[in-house]
Amino acid sequence: MKANQNYYHLTASEFEWQVSTEKTIKAWGFNQQLPGPTLKARKGEELIVKVTNNLEQPTFIHWHGIRLPASMDGTGEVQKPILPGEDFEYRFIVPDAGTFWYHSHANETEQMERGMYGALIVEEETDIIQADADKVFMIDDMKLTAENEFTKPGWFIPRIIERHDGRQGDTLLINGKENPIIDMAAGQQERWRFINAASARYFVLHLNGKAFKVISTDGGLLEQSRKVTQLLITPGERYDIIAGPFAEGETIPLESLPYNRVTFLKPKQQQFATIRVGEQKPTIAVIPENLRKIELLAPRDASITRKVKLSVGPSLKNGMDFLVNNDVHVNDKPVNVGELQIWEVNNASLMDHPFHLHGFFFQVLEENGKALEYLAWKDTYNLPPRTKIKIAWVPDNRPGRWMYHCHILEHHAAGMMANFDVVDPANPDLNPVSSEHSCHVH
Repeated sequence: MKANQNYYHLTASEFEWQVSTEKTIKAWGFNQQLPGPTLKARKGEELIVKVTNNLEQPTFIHWHGIRLPASMDGTGEVQKPILPGEDFEYRFIVPDAGTFWYHSHANETEQMERGMYGALIVEEETDIIQADADKVFMIDDMKLTAENEFTKPGWFIPRIIERHDGRQGDTLLINGKENPIIDMAAGQQERWRFINAASARYFVLHLNGKAFKVISTDGGLLEQSRKVTQLLITPGERYDIIAGPFAEGETIPLESLPYNRVTFLKPKQQQFATIRVGEQKPTIAVIPENLRKIELLAPRDASITRKVKLSVGPSLKNGMDFLVNNDVHVNDKPVNVGELQIWEVNNASLMDHPFHLHGFFFQVLEENGKALEYLAWKDTYNLPPRTKIKIAWVPDNRPGRWMYHCHILEHHAAGMMANFDVVDPANPDLNPVSSEHSCHVH
């Protein structure tokens, strides 16, 4: 039986974008909007997306969090660049419900900084959560001059600082707007899907101390909802929450609390949006406490099959390099289809790194020798300084070339990434060719 199909056309171009009444920028993005259009499908359906490149530089699109064929992953390892004036059609089934996103994976430090991203929402076949509204919030920031132009790192020291910290600016955006108003009715509960699309900003969600329920992360629903008053969302991560009910007439700041990820910039509390609560309305919300069952892939004491070390080292040319197993832009060993992977990922550096695995979800079995409070499917996970995690995942039958990297874009560009092949020993004809033939676009 053929899957239902969803067609979209995305055109990448430069355009004028008003982030506030006082501030207009020259953005790069899709269909002349920032973020790009929210793409939607139901679990199990096919997504067909034609991308037209009207920029003056090559691009391709990565479908962050989607378990798709390697040839559709949108990196220079698996795809020829979409050159200026050219088209490319991405076509894949979306096998998991959840909050995902798409973004440029070419020259990311410029293309993503200027707005080359959008949300991709995959709905359950049967709705488990019934909320009064379903909203997407894409978190970003931009580093602009007084003339509202994107800054370029100048002489050596500013370049070193940006390479170390990642690019972090003072123009704070939710869905491409500075301090927007978020309207909702009193007495209602809404599903808010947060996607951190920023180059390097760590976002600690805070609603003026009001509690909210976390129901979902990268790989979809948690087993049970979790009631919290703050939530760290690092670059590349997604979390869905249930917000409300709030009282009529309330005005609530949507803020990020300070988070010390060990940078030259001092962290501070900042407001991203304002929630305005209108008149009372009846609710239809049904939020079950138990959301689904997640089977544990392996016990905590499972034998490690691979060690990945993230570190920072000196560089005569660049001041510092960001390393995987003591090297930059690494080609790691292959893994076999169907074989359980137990990886130890060790952040040996003195700063945070969000670890992102392309094309697969993993479970974090432990962090620094301790089990986590809850089980979840992740594709992006933050490692504070001197932290080791043990993750479990299984490469299913999608042979090809894949990637893992730090999702602070400047760290990725500075070397903290690796490619590896998923191979099927029983079908060698399906396996990727030598990495020597891969194509990089930076």
